[in-house]
Amino acid sequence: MKQNWMIYGANGYTGALIARTAVVQGLKPILAGRRHEEIHSLANELGLEARVFSLDEPNQVLTGLREIDLVLHCAGPFSITSAPMIEGCLAVSAHYLDITGEIGVFEHVHAAEQAKRAAKAGVVLCSGVGFDVIPTDCIALKLKELLPNATHLSLGFDSDSGISPGTSKTMIQGLGASSSERREGIITEVQLGKTKRIIDFGRGPKTAMAIPWGDVSTAFHTTGIPNINTWIPMPAYKIVGARSLKWLRPLLASSSIQHALQKWVDRSVSGPDELARKNSPAYIWGEARNADGETRTVRIQTANVYSLTVFGSLAVVSRLLDMKVSGGSYTPATLFGAKLIEELPGSGKFQIF
Repeated sequence: MKQNWMIYGANGYTGALIARTAVVQGLKPILAGRRHEEIHSLANELGLEARVFSLDEPNQVLTGLREIDLVLHCAGPFSITSAPMIEGCLAVSAHYLDITGEIGVFEHVHAAEQAKRAAKAGVVLCSGVGFDVIPTDCIALKLKELLPNATHLSLGFDSDSGISPGTSKTMIQGLGASSSERREGIITEVQLGKTKRIIDFGRGPKTAMAIPWGDVSTAFHTTGIPNINTWIPMPAYKIVGARSLKWLRPLLASSSIQHALQKWVDRSVSGPDELARKNSPAYIWGEARNADGETRTVRIQTANVYSLTVFGSLAVVSRLLDMKVSGGSYTPATLFGAKLIEELPGSGKFQIF
């Protein structure tokens, strides 16, 4: 039986990359979003159906999702857009996927009541089917398999990738916030720049800083490990600078500053081109430790962060449409196992230490 699926936010940088690659793979998504001219222009270019609707009104969402079996949601900031799309998907019994990396969205998806609603509706809810968080989620599960009694988990990545407009706007939203980690099962705020260490992500030891990456949420739901932190490489002087943001948080969170920065993104940020994506692989790292001090480390090299989002999201879409999965809240690794990342174009194999 033919199944209809949709890319919502197809006019964005990442959404358009996914749409173009879907067509190359022989897939026929319905392209959707709220900007009529951009959506129809891309749909005409690719020979696809287009739908235009806003997420502001529930009735518009329900109409927009008629006869849809799966939605790949690519329109951020997901802290604003994910909840109304999830409600629409639950109402029409369509699987929900997105490419967010936002902790709050993951926690919303994995709330106990939400999982029950999804199970009752026969709907799969799975956030983070892109670079956020497929590679780190798969490493988390691999480490859990290697060290089943792990009590602490650290995850991180290193990449020279450029940045898209959507990612820029999400980062700007977070300028007024602190970092986060999970302690004894509870997500806890931590001063940004306060925690640092030396990590070899795959191309030599580097100074690294803890950040509020999505795995603080998802890796817990994947592994049950109660203590989780997440890392990126950062020069020592920039870590000191990040700590100083504590004093600027109220200013950076103000609506006037946020609005000005978002407008700057619209004018100035376009995202990495094809050559930049091809020449910028990502290096993913994870470390697990148990109560006895035993540790295991896993690393893997993958495609560029945006290319991985394209390949990863389409792999999850294709697999979900081809198989029967019970409704509920999932992470990418709980859906398809740790090997998912090894099976994506541009990925190597796990290196275990």
